Amino acid sequence: MSSPTEQPDAPIVQEASSNGGGFFSNILTPGSSLNPTFLLILDGAFGLLLVVLLSLFVITHWNIHLLFLMVIEGCLWASVKWFVHELQQVQAQEGASSPRVDAEEKNALKPKTE
Repeated sequence: MSSPTEQPDAPIVQEASSNGGGFFSNILTPGSSLNPTFLLILDGAFGLLLVVLLSLFVITHWNIHLLFLMVIEGCLWASVKWFVHELQQVQAQEGASSPRVDAEEKNALKPKTE
């Protein structure tokens, strides 16, 4: 048996889970790597990992292994940023060239009359 006080809470919980589920399902769709929210979360995760590695580096009295891990993490972060930048450039080029391609395709489909 459910009490009347539990019923109004149920739709709110469902809405919250659908919003969260929508974001996580959006991550797996093509082109979602350019979503600004996803990029912000990704930068936050890389930044947090760098802070953790840096704090471990200090706590372990400058362990050289952690220094190498920080270098590897920085290279991975830079490569992800470069890849996203390249995706944005390709998407911008495709957006700029698509009207010309459409016009060329229309001209190619028209029968030539002399």
